[in-house]
Amino acid sequence: MTDARRALAVTKGHGTRNDFVLLDDPDGALDLGPALVRALADRRSGVGGDGVIRLVRSAHAPDAGPALAEDPRATWFMDYRNADGSVAEMCGNGVRVVAALAERTGAWDGTGELVLATRAGVRRVRRLGPADLPGAGAEPWYEVDMGAWAFPGGPAALDAGQDAEVAVAGLDVPRPALSVDVGNPHTVVALPDADLLAAADLTRAPRVAPTPPHGTNTELVVPLGEGPDGAGRLRMRVHERGVGETESCGTGACAAALAVRAWAGAGAPDAWWVEVPGGTLRVRVTGDRVHLAGPAVLTFTAEVRRGHRPVTDGGVGLSA
Repeated sequence: MTDARRALAVTKGHGTRNDFVLLDDPDGALDLGPALVRALADRRSGVGGDGVIRLVRSAHAPDAGPALAEDPRATWFMDYRNADGSVAEMCGNGVRVVAALAERTGAWDGTGELVLATRAGVRRVRRLGPADLPGAGAEPWYEVDMGAWAFPGGPAALDAGQDAEVAVAGLDVPRPALSVDVGNPHTVVALPDADLLAAADLTRAPRVAPTPPHGTNTELVVPLGEGPDGAGRLRMRVHERGVGETESCGTGACAAALAVRAWAGAGAPDAWWVEVPGGTLRVRVTGDRVHLAGPAVLTFTAEVRRGHRPVTDGGVGLSA
């Protein structure tokens, strides 16, 4: 195989510093196996990222079938992989970043809705302007209809305010937690203050009981009351399954807002500002659906030469 055939064009992007290696593979020509994902996501020998996302036409993605049946307009599929090479349902920050990639490549013109197929179903994205979200910042913001959400523990968990217990390194005792499904699994733990939030050691995976069958993302949250705009506010850290601690998690922000809203009871806000280490996100709840808004930034493009040492023309050497 020639060097040219081994070259792989990649784009790096992030949403509130939750970063991804992006692959534009419209015809599904790339064999994106776990070894290649791990090599690309490696922060020392690869490009580096919390995950790898491939944008591929749904017709060339077998996993896109259920989403296409839900909405035939979902002609593009977001193929999301965790940094450890495992396949994941979807990623809220990743949806926005792949929307920015689709806009750059011409797969979407940035107007109306981008209808994306994911393993968690259809996700609809729209680009926000200053009139939609004043003071959002200089970077483009995108809002994603994240679909239906649920509390897997049902009414009993809501009445008790918990259906799990989480032990976190650095915290003195296991804490009660509430499970939330936002297309992928989450377990949310409330903490009383920012000092405890800072003390948590998320270099090790929290221990969740009962153990979720497919793993879980774990959010530690500190409710901060309501802001002058009437929206709720909270601060969050997250440990993502298959990745570790990340500076942001879009589905985690949704899960955190939904849990705090449930704990607050009747009259709680439907809009929430969620502060994460990488920035700020906005979550809106409309009935049984949840919407996530935040920035998406494409930082650079590069050429990866698989199986070669680093080269001097902008290529990145890695082995996969």
